[in-house]
Amino acid sequence: MSEKASFRTSGGVRGWFGRQPWYVRAVVILVFTVLAYLLPYAGDVPLIGPQIITEGVDWPSALFNMSYYVLLALGLNVVVGYAGLLDLGYVGFFAVGAYGTALLTSPDSVIYADTGWKWLMAVPAALVLTMIAGVILGWPTLRLRGDYLAIVTLGFAEIIRIVATSTTTLRGDRGFASIPHPPGSWNGEPIFGVTDAIPYFWLGLTVIILVILGVRNLDRSRVGRSWLAIREDEEAAEVMGVRTFKYKLWAFAIGAFIGGLGGVLFAGEQSFINSQTFVLQFSILVLAGVVMGGSGNMAGAILGGVLISYIPDRLRGLSFGDTDLYEYRFAIFGAAIILIMVLRPQGLIPSRRRAMELKDREKEVAPQ
Repeated sequence: MSEKASFRTSGGVRGWFGRQPWYVRAVVILVFTVLAYLLPYAGDVPLIGPQIITEGVDWPSALFNMSYYVLLALGLNVVVGYAGLLDLGYVGFFAVGAYGTALLTSPDSVIYADTGWKWLMAVPAALVLTMIAGVILGWPTLRLRGDYLAIVTLGFAEIIRIVATSTTTLRGDRGFASIPHPPGSWNGEPIFGVTDAIPYFWLGLTVIILVILGVRNLDRSRVGRSWLAIREDEEAAEVMGVRTFKYKLWAFAIGAFIGGLGGVLFAGEQSFINSQTFVLQFSILVLAGVVMGGSGNMAGAILGGVLISYIPDRLRGLSFGDTDLYEYRFAIFGAAIILIMVLRPQGLIPSRRRAMELKDREKEVAPQ
């Protein structure tokens, strides 16, 4: 068999990568990691750079936007891709993380006089609050399945938005201003300021790497195997002794934690949040990214998170004749999703198991 045929039949790039010695894999991962940290300077690359950088929004700011979208996609992938729980209200956890940070650090907060915390001090408290929200949502609702669970999570996100809009404590559309940035200085100047988004992207990328390592270890542990059993057949998993409720609650809590991380980073970079930031459309967009990239696969979730952020930002400032393409961003994005789902229903980078499932189903429905 030729080398090219062997490459095709053994899983493509992933199959080749998995067969390499550990030191080769380490070098490849290190090279891609360094390239990721150098992305803010992609515009300086001749020919290629000007074609990929955004025009209507600062390129480092667009990269930071991608970083928290990727975090949200990774978190939702734990819930939807690994545990098989349809969550339409994931933006609620993103909001809890952001509002938790704002309440503890913003001068506009009613408890600021009692706390007056800096951003770094507020991060653990906001993440714990987000995980508690995940447990509170999951405990009474995870006995539901499928569409019923999706409706409950949808209601959770709407409750968060309505409470944020209606209560004086969360200040509605007025929001919270002067949320402190992450700490750090260089030559007497703050590292995380208002004019340069590159440090924020590097911070977001570092958090993404840590999340990938954590989720990867979970996926390969007893927890990951339990999630897989629940996703494939919850009743059979329960009969075989898997504590389905416990592990589904774990999935919700871990997904909430990762979503809260995105909210904490968002609040620290923007320095302002209000109730209009956390609309339902946000959850649908992240879910579309996970499905489009490849549900159940971290690489697919990362690609989906990048695309749902990059495509709208890339369309800013572009026009076709007299038509501003940004006004049609949702139509263009929707058409792209339809095209991908028709040509590659398992996603752009699917999990191997998911790809095999879809292939088996095609054989079952194929005319004899």
